[in-house]
Amino acid sequence: MQIWRRVAFIGAIALLVGGAAGAQTAAVVGGNEVGFRLSLEGQSFTRAVNIFLLLTALSLAPSFILMMTSFTRIVIVIGFLKQALGVQQAPSGRIVASLALFLTFFIMQPTWNAIYQQAVLPFSKGEITEGVALEKAGAPLHRFMLAQTREASLAMFMDLAGLDPASSEADIPLRVVVPAFMVSELQTAYQMGFLIYLPFLVIDAVVATFLMSLGMMMLPPTMVSLPLKLLLFVMVDGWDLVVRGLVASFVV
Repeated sequence: MQIWRRVAFIGAIALLVGGAAGAQTAAVVGGNEVGFRLSLEGQSFTRAVNIFLLLTALSLAPSFILMMTSFTRIVIVIGFLKQALGVQQAPSGRIVASLALFLTFFIMQPTWNAIYQQAVLPFSKGEITEGVALEKAGAPLHRFMLAQTREASLAMFMDLAGLDPASSEADIPLRVVVPAFMVSELQTAYQMGFLIYLPFLVIDAVVATFLMSLGMMMLPPTMVSLPLKLLLFVMVDGWDLVVRGLVASFVV
């Protein structure tokens, strides 16, 4: 709700600025007559609309990053890793978000480079129009999301949208690809989280059984299992394995 209020406020400001840019004053100041009339010429009105659309796109950019990049899978997998280790505050949420963001830049770099070469650069030189630039910019992102999307999720959203099977991947609309990509990312992240949980779950079970057999019922098993899990994670270079697995899980 706050996002839409912000968009509405930005739109009102943009329209007011656009109207003020195309206005001329009309008053008598010191005997000199100055004209004041509101002008909705095509150029000034178009500029106001462009400003509104640009600011709207910037305000929704975080949502685009969450929906159409590798950010979601990375954050969820690292969250599962923290829960499996039993260290909820180390690393902190800001560190996890920063790591996920930079890994997203690393993974998405080929896609963003293709967007820059095919759409942004020709548009900045005036070689293509805005519509063509948007179409060319969407193509690499479309290919990236389809490469990570499961066929079952894609078929489900095609069926929900009432669309017939597409003859080619390029014919699948973004309104189907984006939600299918999100569901696929959640499914993949949960599968990776399950695999990460298994070795640490074994350690917890062994430690709990061992303490129970010794009759140490009052000693929390986590006090013993946590150092063992941290030792195992450090010995196998856990962060390298997790990051390597995350990056390699994306098909480029």
